[in-house]
Amino acid sequence: MRLNSLAALWLGKLSGAASRSLRRGGGTALPGVVARAIDPGLARCLAAQISGGSVLVTGTNGKTTTSRMIATILRQMGVAPLCNPSGSNLMRGVTAALVEEADFLGRLRRHVEMTGVFEVDEAVLPYAIEEVRPRVVVITNLFRDQLDRYGEVDSVAAIWREALTRLPLGASVVLNSDDPIVADVGRALENRLVYFGVEDKQLGRDWLEHAADSRWCPRCGLEYQYDLSYYGHIGHYYCPRCHLRRPDPQVKAERLQVRGFEGTLTRISTPDGEMDLEVRLPGIYNVYNALAACAVGHALGAPLEAVKRGLELFTAAFGRVERLEIEGRVVYLVLAKNPVGFNQVLSALLSDGTQKNLLLALNDGIADGQDVSWIWDVDFETLTGRVKLAVVSGLRAEDLALRLQYAGVSGGEGRFILEKDLAKAIRAAVRETPVGETLYLVPTYTAMLEARHVLVKQGYLQDYWETE
Repeated sequence: MRLNSLAALWLGKLSGAASRSLRRGGGTALPGVVARAIDPGLARCLAAQISGGSVLVTGTNGKTTTSRMIATILRQMGVAPLCNPSGSNLMRGVTAALVEEADFLGRLRRHVEMTGVFEVDEAVLPYAIEEVRPRVVVITNLFRDQLDRYGEVDSVAAIWREALTRLPLGASVVLNSDDPIVADVGRALENRLVYFGVEDKQLGRDWLEHAADSRWCPRCGLEYQYDLSYYGHIGHYYCPRCHLRRPDPQVKAERLQVRGFEGTLTRISTPDGEMDLEVRLPGIYNVYNALAACAVGHALGAPLEAVKRGLELFTAAFGRVERLEIEGRVVYLVLAKNPVGFNQVLSALLSDGTQKNLLLALNDGIADGQDVSWIWDVDFETLTGRVKLAVVSGLRAEDLALRLQYAGVSGGEGRFILEKDLAKAIRAAVRETPVGETLYLVPTYTAMLEARHVLVKQGYLQDYWETE
């Protein structure tokens, strides 16, 4: 390894150690920032040493959960996953994970069979493909998210389409067949394609949500028709003019039994066989995450038993349906950061028909997206008459409160609280939730990190870099 590469590695490692010792963070990004400033090619050098190659996971929703599922499956195969589990999904986060794994001579643990599993931001995929040279790329879905950063979904799809042409021909691409814009990015590729999708027609509906983004055939421009839709623009679609339609998935979920926040029971069919599976996260969107992980397992040659065991042992990542108890109340912390994701969280919340105690927090940081107009595409009207307590917080609490008022949402007997300070809002929400009941805390991304910081200080949670 060149001298400047070693210097980048050493200083990266030291910066991470300093960050952790000073309790300023988990060293999940800073080592990558430092290392890349000294040697921009360090990640390429280290990634080339990964014995089992790497998997890149991207998409609007589900990156962290899917990556964690894949890592758990790899462990059941006796393979050590090398991950960026904190969700630091820019190239600095990928580089930081590689720096952490290397010794001071720049060598990864060669005595361990290892596969990289890196979640990457939608716009970072081209750089990650160039530097990591992955064995598998998986794309979960594509929805409107942070329009101030990405623009419309077609812009992101164009970036992906061009980036995937740079993959080695031996690489596999795993795609969601039920997302028309994601399925389309693979149609011209010569790589091996593995599609995943849901086949249960009982859960589908014959109309699209208001938040649906991909409605138009990319070949002829006619509006897609849907045999059924599950959420957003996800479903079984076809073009009545040119007959472009949803690809048949090789990995598919059948006979879904949705059980609200308890999860979903399903049968999953793969080219390697079938298995009955309990997905222990709420909502059909998490079934898609499990399908993506199964499809990656198939692409990597994982035995079906290892895939099943890994998904059964899987635990949620920080902020993604974390359960804790505070002063006799059960509290769920559930990230929601765009219209489709928020609608799915609301659907899972309301599936049992009971009234809810809610704390909703809206921030407009860079990681959230500074344009918060997306909240008007969330179907908050479904909460009308279903909320006992509504606490609204975050940097844009007033915007969210206005949106809820237009939706007709109020707490029972006037229990509607606006408190911008999130720490105070959490205390108020816990105090106003009766002992023995459940409080659902639903924040956007930076609000989730802030809420976790509050709960860590109070001793209810561990720091996110300590949860893996």
